[in-house]
Amino acid sequence: MKPFSRSIDGDGADEKHSSAGVVRPSRMLYVVFFCTMFWAVIFFLQRSTSLQLLAGSAAEPTGGGGVTFLAQLNNTSTGHLQGDRCAGRYVYMYDLPPRFNADLVRDCRNLSTFPDVCRHVANDGFGPSITGGGDGGSLPEKGAYDTNQFMLALIFHARMRRHECLTSDPAAAAAVYVPFYAGLDVVRHQDQEIPADVSAREALPRGLVEWLLRRPEWRAMGGRDHFLVTGRGSWDFLRALGAAGKGNSLLSYPAIRNATVLTTEASPYHGHDFAVPFPSHFHASSDADVSSWQDRMRRAERKWLWGFAGASRPSSKRTVRSQIMEECGRSSRCAMLGSSTTAAAAFTAGPGRTMQLLESAAFCVQPRGDGYTRKSTFDSILAGCIPVFFHPISAYLQYIWHLPRDYRTYSVFIHHGDVVGKNASIEEALARIPPAKVARMREEVIRLIPTVMYRDPAAAKGVTFKDAFDVAVDAVVHRVAKRRRAAAEGRVDYQDSVDGGKSWKYDLLQDGEKNIGPHEFDPYVYT
Repeated sequence: MKPFSRSIDGDGADEKHSSAGVVRPSRMLYVVFFCTMFWAVIFFLQRSTSLQLLAGSAAEPTGGGGVTFLAQLNNTSTGHLQGDRCAGRYVYMYDLPPRFNADLVRDCRNLSTFPDVCRHVANDGFGPSITGGGDGGSLPEKGAYDTNQFMLALIFHARMRRHECLTSDPAAAAAVYVPFYAGLDVVRHQDQEIPADVSAREALPRGLVEWLLRRPEWRAMGGRDHFLVTGRGSWDFLRALGAAGKGNSLLSYPAIRNATVLTTEASPYHGHDFAVPFPSHFHASSDADVSSWQDRMRRAERKWLWGFAGASRPSSKRTVRSQIMEECGRSSRCAMLGSSTTAAAAFTAGPGRTMQLLESAAFCVQPRGDGYTRKSTFDSILAGCIPVFFHPISAYLQYIWHLPRDYRTYSVFIHHGDVVGKNASIEEALARIPPAKVARMREEVIRLIPTVMYRDPAAAKGVTFKDAFDVAVDAVVHRVAKRRRAAAEGRVDYQDSVDGGKSWKYDLLQDGEKNIGPHEFDPYVYT
C-alpha cells in the first residue's frame, strides 16, 4: 500500500521518495494538519469555558463531601491551558446584606463611646491619615495612618474588593470569603457583663448562619471552603450558645466551626481559628515604599537596649507589666512611653510617640495585656525592634502563617514565671546576647516587615511584595485545597480542626506530619 503522503504529492513524487529512501510529507499535508489542530484547540477552549459556566449555574450540592468534580476539573484545566496566574487561587466574595457590614459602619456612633468608632472606620478601616511623619517624624511621609487594632475586618474587605484573583463565579473559586464585620457587631455589647437581651446580642451571628445555610455555595462543601475575618480575638466570639456574659457565640455555631476564621488572637484550644497580624500604622503603596522603610530601620540609632510601651495593669495577675516597669525604671538602658500606669494614658500617647520609642530600642518587651497578644508586637516589627515575649501563646502559637517557626531567629523568650519570681533579670538576659547575633535577629525582623503589614488597597499595579493579607489568603486557599483533596480521595478520617488542650500542637504540624508529641512549650502553655 502506498503511503498517504505520496498519494497527495501526485506525479513525479515517487522518484524523489525512492531515490532518497525516505518518505517526506508534502506541504499540503502540513497545511491540513496545522489547520485541524488550530480549530481543535479553539473548540476545546470554547467547550471548557461553556462547561465552566454550566457548572457554576447548574451544579448540584454534593452534601458534606466536596464540590462537583466538573467544577474542580474546570478550575484546574482552563487555568493551566491559558496560563492563568490565579489558577487555583480564585476567591469568591459574598455580597452580604448591608446589616452585616455597611450598616454597622453607618451606625458607628451608636456602637461605642470609647474608642471613637466613627473615627477609626474612616479610610476603609485605616483611620485618619497621619501627615508629616507624625511626632518626631517617626512614620513615613505617606501611607501612615492612626489605625485602630480592631479594624481588620474592614481593612480585609477593602483589600478583597480589589484582589487580583477575585472572581464572580463561585464554581471557579478556591475559597469563599464572608465579609461580616463581626468585631463592630460585638463591640455594641462588650460593656455588658449580662446583656439586657441575649437574643439581641446574638441577632447578627445567628442571622449570618441562617443566611449562609441557605446558600448553594455553602452547601457545596458544608462551609469548609469558607472563611471570615473577625477583627478581634477569638475569645470575644466563644460564648456558649444562649449563655450570659461578654461577647457573643459566633464561633460556637456548628456551621461556623466548619469554616476558617481569621482573628487577631486565636484560641490555642480550638482548631478552626487562626491568628493574623494586628494592623499597624504604615500601609505601603509600592515596593519602593517598603524597601525605603526597611533601609531606614537598618540605619536607625538604637540608643536604648530595651523599651516598653504600655500601661502596668496592676490588677492583673496574668501579666508581668508591673515587674517590667519596675526594672525598666531602675535602668539607664531602658526607655518607657511615659510613666503613667493607666491604660488611657498609654492609649492617648499617639502612634508617632509610640513608634519613636520602638525605633530607638534594640529590644521591645511584649507582655500579655487583655489577652495573650498585643498590637505592639507588630508595631515593634515595623520599627525593626526585636520583640521579647514572656509566654509562647503571645506569638509562637498564634501567627504560624506569618512568623518563622524558629522563634529564636527573630525574638527572645523569657518565661514570665522567672520574671515574677525574680529568677531572671530582663536586662541581664538581653545584654548577654552577642552583638553579631543581635544584628542577625534585627535583620530577620526587618525582613518580616512586608509580611506583617497591610498595604494600601489602592496601590498601583506592579506591587510584588506579599503583605499580611496575601499571606493569610494563600494559607486559607492551601488549607481548603487539602480539604478538597481529602474529600476527592474519600478520606473520611481526614481532620484538620482539633479542639482541646492539644489543639495548638495540631496547628503546628507541617504538611505530611500526622502525629503530635512532646513540645518545648508544654511546661508553659497552661500557666
